[in-house]
Amino acid sequence: MKTNLLRAAIVAAIAAAGSAAQAASFVNGITLAGDGLDLSAGSATDRRVGYFSDIYYDRHRNEWWGVSDRGPGGGTLSYETRVQRFTLDVDSVTGAISNFQIAQTVKFTNGGASLNGLAPSPASSLGNAFDPEGFVINPRNGNFIVSDEYGRVGEFNRNGELVKPYTLPDNVTPKVSGTPDFTATPPTLTSGREPNRGFEGLAISPDGNFAYAVLQNGAVQDGWTAASRGQYTRIVKFDTTTGLAVAQYAYKLESAGQGRGISALVAVNDHELLVLERNNRGVGVGATLANPDKNVFRIDLTAASDVADIALPTSGSLPPGAVAVSKGATKFIDLDANTLAALGNRSPEKWEGLAIGPQLANGDYMMLAGTDNDYSVTQNGSGTQFDVWFDFTSADPFANAIQCAFGSTSDCTSPLTPAYALLPGVLHAYRASAAELASYVAPVPVPGSLALLGSALAGFVLRRRRSV
Repeated sequence: MKTNLLRAAIVAAIAAAGSAAQAASFVNGITLAGDGLDLSAGSATDRRVGYFSDIYYDRHRNEWWGVSDRGPGGGTLSYETRVQRFTLDVDSVTGAISNFQIAQTVKFTNGGASLNGLAPSPASSLGNAFDPEGFVINPRNGNFIVSDEYGRVGEFNRNGELVKPYTLPDNVTPKVSGTPDFTATPPTLTSGREPNRGFEGLAISPDGNFAYAVLQNGAVQDGWTAASRGQYTRIVKFDTTTGLAVAQYAYKLESAGQGRGISALVAVNDHELLVLERNNRGVGVGATLANPDKNVFRIDLTAASDVADIALPTSGSLPPGAVAVSKGATKFIDLDANTLAALGNRSPEKWEGLAIGPQLANGDYMMLAGTDNDYSVTQNGSGTQFDVWFDFTSADPFANAIQCAFGSTSDCTSPLTPAYALLPGVLHAYRASAAELASYVAPVPVPGSLALLGSALAGFVLRRRRSV
């Protein structure tokens, strides 16, 4: 009883602190061409950038990384999954961004074989199917850790080779009556993550000991319905040394319906995270414009219960003694509050990337949010892809969209005019003061790793000086 009372008191104190917290402020935004290409080999359609299913800033190398998902086919076309290292000019005083450029393209592989965006086949095994959505860099060794929608979390070396697959917890593994099935949909699917709504966000603790992966919405057995997709979702804590899940936490979504779910996680310190929660409204391929709602909240795991062995309810409170993560009432970022003229001053549908960037001259932190533009494609019932061109000056860009052959301006449903463009990727820059980002702890390399590098470089310089 005392434990529950203490936990309740901690939750109340955390919530009060969250309510008093200030929000980050918008600086500026840029749009990126919907037909932008990466640096890999192949045709233009093979190389089209899907932009930002997640974003990560490696402050120790001053590198930006952006991962895109399973490709323009939505799991029906062969696509070698990849991550892009990009450069971005950041004004050291204001935090304003400009001049996005792709600097490196790294493809994901497993034993020399491509990790491909094609859906799992056979359905009972993941095989080499991959749909990347969350991306961080392990500060202990510089490796990539990636989470995906099909049901995979794994660590990759810097060449993109899978070196450590993590073990998926049994209760989030998709199953039909106890048998793994990575393609089934509810109600045939009876437990585990819903297809295409798996581990959407990923964060890394500052010391690199733990990775946190979050399901986009509730698991099928956790009160899932077609209308709400669950009141709660799960944040799974993985030990990065063993690759095993060591805890699960319940996160309560703001409201049901409208495709609401989690799109990104960012670690503030070893117990607080930023969560990007959004609905599926706004400018996007097939989306509805009305009532977009995309927000970043600050949450705290301190008093949260491990719910690995607890079923989460469709509505109402968690079972007695169970406590969800604490979530401040104040929005840390309202992603819909600021829009760009290039999109007709409307909010994009798919805000999916979020990162804490470099520190500015006055001690503030620049933050970056980015969108997934779904390669600006759609498909028909047989899986044939079409480019979607938008007139963002129109009252409803999607209602007035024009479809053309994928990667071409031939066979369009209507004549294209200069007013039309493919759906761009979008980046927003924000800035947060040290007070607004209180208790932030940047990822710290393993003690000695950078020191050894620094000593080696210092020794090299000293030897050079002595030789001249």
